[in-house]
Amino acid sequence: MLKKVLEFGHMVRFSHSLFAMPFALGSMWVAANGFRDMNWQETAKMVLLIVLCMVTARNSAMSFNRLADTEIDAKNPRTSKRHLPDGRLSKRSVIAFLAVNGVLFVAFAFMLQPLAGALALPVWLLLLSYSYWKRFSWLCHWFLGFAIGMSPLGAWIAIRGEFALFPIFLLVILMLWMGGFDIIYATQDEEIDRQMGLHSVPARFGRKRALQIAFWSHVCMIALCAAFGFVWKMGAVWWVVTGLMTGAIAYIHLFRKSDDLDAMNRDFFLANVAVSLLVMVGLVAWIVLGGDVNALA
Repeated sequence: MLKKVLEFGHMVRFSHSLFAMPFALGSMWVAANGFRDMNWQETAKMVLLIVLCMVTARNSAMSFNRLADTEIDAKNPRTSKRHLPDGRLSKRSVIAFLAVNGVLFVAFAFMLQPLAGALALPVWLLLLSYSYWKRFSWLCHWFLGFAIGMSPLGAWIAIRGEFALFPIFLLVILMLWMGGFDIIYATQDEEIDRQMGLHSVPARFGRKRALQIAFWSHVCMIALCAAFGFVWKMGAVWWVVTGLMTGAIAYIHLFRKSDDLDAMNRDFFLANVAVSLLVMVGLVAWIVLGGDVNALA
């Protein structure tokens, strides 16, 4: 039983939750105004439910992606040893895993508040749809970023029951960051994507131009972080965070010596985690140092 649980955890690459989770938790912290007006029981309930929504949504998206790409993965040497092509997990068990996580995601969203519950099913279906974008558009990388970027907006709605420009900025920042990262990740499959008629930036434009496009996606992300700091007067900590993120991007794109794709993807995995945690630190610090969510409007 434990082995099966570990197989599912490995299939959905649970460690990659670190890419979006800090964005969501930072957005949650700001939306709740640092939980200044909630007792510890209310705070614990909200945090737990938001984390559970994040986990079940991501489990759903990743398991559906593995189901949708089973045949593609089987033909790609890099992915042929994944759980479904390799037979370590059956399609029936993955479908059951997907269904359970979908039901739990909707249930947890309703437990948060009505708007979150009403949006849960459409959001869940949107998350699943990203698996098919690479079949018809090279914009698939940014759609994946958009799907992941909904996490800070979702956390905001879960707390405040309303849309707002603040978390939408965070959504676009995360979309640009993850879109650029996914382009770099896709350079590993440039040739096989072309052979199978799949649309990706590397398959469409070649590896060199793809890396340039990823770089400019990340430049736009940094520019938006700067605009974010100006618009909402995020303070000194946010500018330190933006500076550190700029340094990480400059290193990955301009100063790293190795041209090895495996090393590049490893470095970018670490950069992903660092950027997400830095954004969370910047958001938390803004509230701790006197920022007031009620003044955002």
